[in-house]
Amino acid sequence: MYIKTREEKYRDWGWKIFLAFEKHCKTDVAYTAVRDVTSADPPKQDQMDSFWLAETLKYLYLLFSPPDIFKYEDFVFNTEAHPIPKFNRVARVKNPS
Repeated sequence: MYIKTREEKYRDWGWKIFLAFEKHCKTDVAYTAVRDVTSADPPKQDQMDSFWLAETLKYLYLLFSPPDIFKYEDFVFNTEAHPIPKFNRVARVKNPS
């Protein structure tokens, strides 16, 4: 939404999310999942899900990158944050005669 609207609230929300990761998920060697996100001091799990790196951090990177780092109008993103190029196809209509 930030790319489309340029409303800073989206970056503010993203920064708060990042700070929460730093506070609650960071360990000495990696970042961990937590058992209960509604808890003020959530218990940590002994795992780091791969999607956290592959998706969450990628979206945060894009959120805080300069606007010209990527031609967003030429791509769509799948749920894993992989850019997929848009194809400009013109529908061909057969001549009815």
